[in-house]
Amino acid sequence: MKQNHITMSQAPAFQPDSTPKHHPDDATLLSYASGSLSAGSQMLLQCHLACCEHCRQRVAEAEAVGGGLLDGLPQAVMNTDVDDIFAKLDLLDSDPVSQSEELPVKRPDWLPEWAEPVAKWLETDQNWQRLAPGISQIKFDQPEFCQDKAVRLLKISPGTCMPSHGHNGSELTLILSGSYCDETGRLCAGDVADLDPDIKHQPIADRDQDCICLIVTDAPLKFEGWIPKLMQPFFGL
Repeated sequence: MKQNHITMSQAPAFQPDSTPKHHPDDATLLSYASGSLSAGSQMLLQCHLACCEHCRQRVAEAEAVGGGLLDGLPQAVMNTDVDDIFAKLDLLDSDPVSQSEELPVKRPDWLPEWAEPVAKWLETDQNWQRLAPGISQIKFDQPEFCQDKAVRLLKISPGTCMPSHGHNGSELTLILSGSYCDETGRLCAGDVADLDPDIKHQPIADRDQDCICLIVTDAPLKFEGWIPKLMQPFFGL
């Protein structure tokens, strides 16, 4: 299945229950606009942009600036074979195998409409893997996500506290349903935590419902307790 970059003119918009208050940082939005994010991060951003007018506007501005820069390039830079290149790309897009992979898929009840890109990667009757009491995951191990250290859904039971941890790289977290609190504040459905190696936190799910998140990391997490450290190799954390 191909993971295509979607511009703001193509992106569907949905109205979440509340307006997201936590957003990806500008560098992440610029990387999305330029098409340079990994497949996992791109999927996460597509979901957030579908429910966040603020970030859709920021990406549209970045795309407009990028288009203006291209328009300003000297004509000589554009090779005469550009039409041939686009013709070949059209042939790739018309591949019947690729088209069959884009068939509609059933979206689980717990997955919001604006997170439709996630549903494409879920198997029928997908089971959650238990990590610890109150914590379970679904890992996306498809080859398309090979550039990411890990792409996973995490389900945290009401009131459950995650192990305190830092990061050896970046961590993007999108709240799909429910909410949690940590050192950065309270995050609800549609919110994104865009964390770098300087951030250490300990999410605690709110007590009213399960908190389900999409998490993308580019390096292993840094746990403090010995039990999470023992679990880490087995669960790819």
